[in-house]
This record gives sequence, C-alpha cells and structure tokens, in this order.
Amino acid sequence: MFPRGADAYIDDINELIPLTDGSIRTAIDTGCGVASWGAYLLKRDIISMSFAPRDTHEAQVWFALERGVPGMIGIMASQRLPYPARAFDMAHCSRCLIPWHKYDGMYLIEVDRVLRPGGYWILSGPPIHWKKHWKGWERTQEDLKQEQDAIEDVAKRLCWKKVVEKDDLSVWQKPLNHIDCIASRKTYKTPHICKSDNPDAGWYKEMEVCITPLPEVSSSDEVAGGAVEKWPARAFAIPPRIRSGSIPGITAEKFKEDNNLWKDRVTNYKHIISPLTKGRYRNIMDMNAQLGGFAAALAKYPVWVMNVVPANSNPDTLGVIYERGFIGTYQDWCEAVSTYPRTYDLIHAGGVFSIYQDRCDITHILLEMDRILRPEGTVIFRDTVEVLVKIQTITNGMRWKSQIMDHESGPFNPEKILVAVKTYWTGEKKQKQKE
Repeated sequence: MFPRGADAYIDDINELIPLTDGSIRTAIDTGCGVASWGAYLLKRDIISMSFAPRDTHEAQVWFALERGVPGMIGIMASQRLPYPARAFDMAHCSRCLIPWHKYDGMYLIEVDRVLRPGGYWILSGPPIHWKKHWKGWERTQEDLKQEQDAIEDVAKRLCWKKVVEKDDLSVWQKPLNHIDCIASRKTYKTPHICKSDNPDAGWYKEMEVCITPLPEVSSSDEVAGGAVEKWPARAFAIPPRIRSGSIPGITAEKFKEDNNLWKDRVTNYKHIISPLTKGRYRNIMDMNAQLGGFAAALAKYPVWVMNVVPANSNPDTLGVIYERGFIGTYQDWCEAVSTYPRTYDLIHAGGVFSIYQDRCDITHILLEMDRILRPEGTVIFRDTVEVLVKIQTITNGMRWKSQIMDHESGPFNPEKILVAVKTYWTGEKKQKQKE
C-alpha cells in the first residue's frame, strides 16, 4: 500500500493538509490493514481509530493491537459505525476496497456523519491516478474513470470541496456548516438532509442514504457545533457539546471537577500499580469512560485508551470524548467486544457492574474481559463492596489474583477498589495411562 513506507506517505499527506499544527488530532482509517498509517501518525500526536474486518486477510487488526496501535474489528456494511457524529478530524482509505460510489453513496454518507465540520477525507489507490496505474490494477480506463467520476459526484452532493489531487492522493473537505448545503438541495435533490434523528446513534442503527444535519449556525464561517482547540490544549478545554449545554446535567464546572477527580485517581493508581506509567501497559480500555477523564489524566504517558461508553447511556458522552481529542466506541457489555483475544493490557471498570448486574449475567462480562485481557494484564474495578465481593468470587474461579482496597478518600467512602491480575497459566499435561 505504501511503496516508500507509511512514514513517507504521511509526509506526502502533510504537504497537502496540516498534520502537525494540532488542528488534526482524531482520525479514522477504514479498511486499515495492519494499521501502519495509524502507527506512524502517533508520533505526530494524531490518534487513529483503525478498523478492518476479519476477512481473507485474516487477523490484521490483531497485528495492529499487538503493535500497541489502536484498532477494532469493523466493517462498512448496513449498520452505522459505532461512533458519534462529528467525531473525526480526518478519514482515510488507501486501497480499502470499500465501494464508495455504490448504494447511492451510502458509505461516503456515513463517513460524512462521523467527520467533524471542516474535516478531511483522504483517498488513495484505485481509482485515484488511474491514468498511470490502470494496467497494474488490471482494470479498464473506462471503468476506473467511471468510478472516480461517481465518487466525485457523491462528494459534490455531500457539499464536500475537493482540496487537491496530487499523484496518488486525493483530498476532500467537509464544509464548516450546512448553510450552503441546504441551499444546494434545490440543485441536488439527493441525498436529502435527514429528518429528526439522533445523529450520534451508533449502536445497531441502520445506515441511511441521507445527510446527517449539522447543528445550526448564525453565519457562513461559523463551525457547526462549535470549534475545538488545537491539541494538546484540546484535552482539557471545555468541549463544545458541554459549552453549548447539549449534554444534560454536565456543566463546565462539573467537567473541571471531573478532571481533578481523575488526576487524583491516577496518582493513586500509580501507587497501587507501580508500572502504570513505565511502559508495562500500552493498550488500555475504559469500560465506562463517562467524560474521558481517565484517558485525559493518562495523556502524557506512553499509553492509549479505548474509551467505551455503554450503549444507550444517558447522557451519551462519547461525542465529548472525541471533542477532547480521544477515541472510543459504543458497546453493550452484555455482548462480545469487536476485538481479538489478549489485546488489552489494562482494563478499567468503574461502576460498570452496578449498571449491568440486572441486565445480564456478570460472569459473562467477566469471561469476556478475561478473553480480551493479556496474561498478567490488570483490571481496576470501582464499585460498592457488595458488587466487588460478587466479582471477586467469580474472578477467583478464573485464576485471577485480586485485592480489595479503600477508596482514595479513605475507608469511609462506600465505593471501593478491586485490583485484579490475570495470571499466566496453561493446561496441565495429561498423565499417560498405565498400560
């Protein structure tokens, strides 16, 4: 995919759009292979959600996660991606084999939903630069030209602007708001703008062939939904969704309190799990990420966090997490996670079991955690004593070693902490039967 290597390929992109000034922080790589694009963006302070299916190329996302690069098993099919609207500053496809021009442009429409206003879409590989590559791709010039024309047409209908096409790269940009786009529906009857739907709904929600509307603005140069700060200031700046009051019950004051709370918690965790910041842990999952405070408190360390917001949470805070410059996904913890076995080094479960204990068997959730946790990986549970005792009984049977500890604020807080470690063990050899 990258004849001169992913690093040089990213340098080529950097000549076309600004990758290093902090304005681009979150990215999505559709059909990511082994996620080399995401891997080489990390040193540029860009974090990519890379996804690919388990197809004929087998376990590519597994390689990504074993390299310490964020990734998920995922596919563009008939359902929305499990991410909120306006999540990513940049989307990318390099030979990702997604038929962007087919099904009335439905897959590009879904990319449009998850792209931030002013966000970029980068396409390389077929059909881009077909005049040079058509023979090697074993396709006719007519076929490739037709495909590119069809993609250009869908992008136009989405009101995207083509920024540049240079050699093997093409870049489009989503508009900052929908003022002109709504006006252009007189010219382009399809796709229409979706009617009253939750744009953030990303869990078992069918894709639709209509443009997800952006929040209203008062002038044509205003960023719909509010502009975000440049990275790294973005991590602790008040996110636009909170600034505008669109997350019920979450104020700027509460957001600041939450950051301070997590700062204290992580300081405490460093005492209980001494190698927390020393490179022993790399892939971290927060099973109930709320405002992303845990990820933010860890931002200066060589780790990354998959921030999970339980599906149908009220309020739904995943959009806030992306506005802070972190990545995450929706997940129903009564179901399996879209990842391979042994792919996370540390899992944080704050209040998850109080939420789910009446919804499904907590043993199943713990067994799924065991599946995705590396041997000698660690789990931090936070919950009431009753819940933690239930958990500990089950994890003992899973050969985890664990210890219940007091809350940071002391023994009188009803919330306690359970730190568990998955032990490394293998099946015992069968004794040979005596003849």
